[in-house]
Amino acid sequence: MRTPLEISFHGLEKSDAVEARIRDKFTRLQQHFARITHARVVVETPRKHSPTAKVFHVKIEIGLPGQKPLIISSEPEVDQARTDVSLAIRDAFAAARRRLDDIAAKIKHPAKRERARRRPVRVATAES
Repeated sequence: MRTPLEISFHGLEKSDAVEARIRDKFTRLQQHFARITHARVVVETPRKHSPTAKVFHVKIEIGLPGQKPLIISSEPEVDQARTDVSLAIRDAFAAARRRLDDIAAKIKHPAKRERARRRPVRVATAES
């Protein structure tokens, strides 16, 4: 089953090479976690005109069954700004994979969630 993938560009021209890189990264992510229902990737540059090079932001929204959509936003600090779009894509998908690993661990091991719940204490009755 193919998962629908929507790719949008804001503030920059559409690029076939960037689209192919995003599709490749998404295919790898889908092989890692097969329960993805839909995905949306937005590659954007800020609208502010700055004298420095372009900075790229990548946002990924991943739909999972029975849960709220998972939103990953790759907006690094000013000193770590990504001026190469492929680095921004790599970092965003790496963050998505880490978040999906966390969710997969919670889905696979529901008993660990149950350990934290408080249980009622049974009171022993004295027999006369």
